[in-house]
Amino acid sequence: MEDPRFRVTIDNFVPGQGWTLWMPTPGPIGSGTRCVVLRTKLSHCSEAFAHYVIAHEFAHAFLRNGPWGEILDVEEAADALAATWGFLRPPASGSL
Repeated sequence: MEDPRFRVTIDNFVPGQGWTLWMPTPGPIGSGTRCVVLRTKLSHCSEAFAHYVIAHEFAHAFLRNGPWGEILDVEEAADALAATWGFLRPPASGSL
């Protein structure tokens, strides 16, 4: 949380107009910008799924969108780390 390049924001997409995202420029190697952007449609998902998505995205930021241990795939790595925090991917019930 002390990382000045870390941000959390809500997606402000407007159909036909686009969206804006302000984030710090990348720093030295290994200290790139990390920004978690959450979509407002998470409010239309089940609470368990929304919590999982948020934890998954925080895991990406924590891992700097990289591997975790022996898990090289960044999506699987984020899922695995989120699971250790207690946020397992719920069964599929539609897409975002």
